[in-house]
Amino acid sequence: MSQENVKAYMRAVEAFNRPDIEALLEELDPEVEWYSALSGMGSEVYRGVEGVHELVRDMGEVFASWTFEVSDIRDLGDRALSLGRLYARGHESGVQTEVSFNQLLDFRGGKVMRVRSFLDSEEALDAVGLSEEPPKNP
Repeated sequence: MSQENVKAYMRAVEAFNRPDIEALLEELDPEVEWYSALSGMGSEVYRGVEGVHELVRDMGEVFASWTFEVSDIRDLGDRALSLGRLYARGHESGVQTEVSFNQLLDFRGGKVMRVRSFLDSEEALDAVGLSEEPPKNP
């Protein structure tokens, strides 16, 4: 994974948090596939430019506000694993929520072409064969 891919992804995260759909789309491949891990959303998979619009619209229906914070990015060649937290406030309930939020990313031509989201960091690590087992006692 190049530094350019990391920079593109971080710009996408910033745009997603604002939310600024046009800036987000600049960092995504036009044929992007975005697999959501959040229940209550309108779709499990959002495809292409229209899918990104639908994703942000669905987020706005569920949450009054949200912020995704990246704590670690693992380099996997033309892929990356982003580990972090999602902070959100329910649109109707007003309840503040904080969850583990992780994304497996595939890049093409310096753009994010696939996003798979996971609410469990162990599940995300397992998806790429990086399961972190606790140390064993000798």
